[in-house]
Amino acid sequence: MIDWFTKVKYIMSNILIIKHGSLGDIVQISGVLKDIRETHKSDKIFILTTLPYVDLLSRCPFLDGVILDDRKSRLNFIYLFNLRKKINKYKFDKIYDLHNSSRTSFYKKYLFDVKNWSSTETTLKEGMRKKDFDKDPILERFKFQLDNSEVITKFSLRPDFSWATSNIDKIINKYFNKNFILMFPFCSSKLSSKKWPFYNQLIDIIKSENNNFEIVICPGPDEIDKAKNINATAIFNNMKALNIMELSGLVQKSKFVIANDTGPAHIAAHLGKHGVALFGSHTSPEKVSIVTNNFKAIKVKNLNELKPEDVYLDIKKKLELIN
Repeated sequence: MIDWFTKVKYIMSNILIIKHGSLGDIVQISGVLKDIRETHKSDKIFILTTLPYVDLLSRCPFLDGVILDDRKSRLNFIYLFNLRKKINKYKFDKIYDLHNSSRTSFYKKYLFDVKNWSSTETTLKEGMRKKDFDKDPILERFKFQLDNSEVITKFSLRPDFSWATSNIDKIINKYFNKNFILMFPFCSSKLSSKKWPFYNQLIDIIKSENNNFEIVICPGPDEIDKAKNINATAIFNNMKALNIMELSGLVQKSKFVIANDTGPAHIAAHLGKHGVALFGSHTSPEKVSIVTNNFKAIKVKNLNELKPEDVYLDIKKKLELIN
């Protein structure tokens, strides 16, 4: 006769998801996490991620725990030994590799003692090549991986990031009490090709044409000095940059979002906000799955040649409707 403890142990498994970042990547997997949760209702689901996303994912309703990966050099054998020990103690029954990188392939081959591993490489059909598959839209790639990993996909193509928002009324009320347009004019210095240089000119046009909106920016920790050069209200919490949950709450409260192709643009898209992301030749809106019913994209070959007047003409009717 099987006792109660044995039954529980048999029914419940430990499942691991791997996703290291960036912010946009974390936003995009919201639907994927929900589908995995629905499939593994009786199991414990953990995620392996990096430090910037530990607090955020700790509040995700589809997860039971977060495991930190410092992502140190693969030549750091002490780090690798400790990571292997930390992961294997959970006796994971299945791993969903949502990062699909050379690092996670290395984990699969050398570190983690888990046979049931879901990744792009393990789910591709005969004759399919990863380099061709990787050209497809990211959300469709996730859906394909889950569809071929015995996961029913109801939400993977429709990420909903609302679980990550904090109420920031007290912060906003310190600055103004009117509707606002939220802009994200910055990006990583390593990805300067994503940066559109004419936000101040666009702000001047909006203010001259429609004075019913406050213009707001939300600089990150490394963007505070740069924010002084933008003619908009910079939002902080006690003189510090907002955390991801506060940032998401600010996006949720906005009437319209204008952004470069960065994490906050994905937050806006997957909170159902009205807005637009500006794309150069670095990638396409389709590949990064950012376009929704309300959130659109302007795609040009060279962002330096995209005129602020043209951006305003593109968004003018929408601003009038939501005013």
